[in-house]
Amino acid sequence: MANLYLTEQNSVLRKSGDRLIIEKDEEILLEVQCHKIDAVLIFGNVQFTTQAVHELFEHGIELAILTRTGRLIGQITSPATKNITLRLQQFKKYWDDEFRLALAKVIVSGKMQNCILLVRSFSYNHPEIDLKEEIDVLIKIREKVDSITQIAQLFGLEGSAARTYFDAYGKMLLGPFHFPGRRKHPSTDPVNALLSLSYTMIFNEILSLLDGLGFDPYLAYYHSIDYGRASLASDLMEEFRAPVADRLILYFVNNRIFDSEAFYTNPKGGGVFLRRESLKRYFVEYEKMVNREFIHPEINQQTTFRKCFRLQAERLALHIQNGKTYVPFEVEI
Repeated sequence: MANLYLTEQNSVLRKSGDRLIIEKDEEILLEVQCHKIDAVLIFGNVQFTTQAVHELFEHGIELAILTRTGRLIGQITSPATKNITLRLQQFKKYWDDEFRLALAKVIVSGKMQNCILLVRSFSYNHPEIDLKEEIDVLIKIREKVDSITQIAQLFGLEGSAARTYFDAYGKMLLGPFHFPGRRKHPSTDPVNALLSLSYTMIFNEILSLLDGLGFDPYLAYYHSIDYGRASLASDLMEEFRAPVADRLILYFVNNRIFDSEAFYTNPKGGGVFLRRESLKRYFVEYEKMVNREFIHPEINQQTTFRKCFRLQAERLALHIQNGKTYVPFEVEI
């Protein structure tokens, strides 16, 4: 199944039977059966009826409301899947410093490994671009994770790895866009705009999964707790940044999917964003990426990135409740 992205401003989401209908000016823009949808994401000024929300609840479909630029405002979700037992264990484990550190080290190690795999894979395909130094540095940094004794130290190590990784990433971008390094809040250029949007998309998907499985998404083990921030989603998305988001942006830039006209600068708050028509193309390509089939390297079964989002969330639940070892998602495809 797939997510439904609604970006047509001033349109309305309604229901008819077990179907969702998107209308604008009394014209039907889209009609889709509920059983074909995982989630509905509304961007900007799109209205929805109470009846449509009831239908979403009946099918276990979550509704996310975002700004036109992709910032999550809030979610509407059914209370049917709240798992109090999991939440009790989740809070209990938070006070276990040994548990938190061990899990945080696994998360960061998995993230670094996926960064190494992406850079190494690119290097194999582009031997004319020298990335050996960056790969060697990333490997050495990852080897230091085991010796870390405090989460604060782990943040410092991750920061060092990120700087080296994005130095390599800049060399891997062969299209016309200049990449000044990772810039956010706001994004200063098209590459950073695409990266930020992609990270937000993964974050929103994982947040919905965590909420649906019964977690408290705001209580994390690696990322610090902050008012209004779903830090557990940040924990779980780390291992998916390189193989999903960063790989997708490499595809966009190196295949010249978007040109400079696809972006605009916000005159009020600054920042670079995709224009609405380009955003529609982005969603098509994002869906292709997260639904791309491949053989899971560990369980040796056909899967997709979207299925792996859920698999990792379920693994985290088993780790918290039953002590089953949490294995990070690592893949080279």
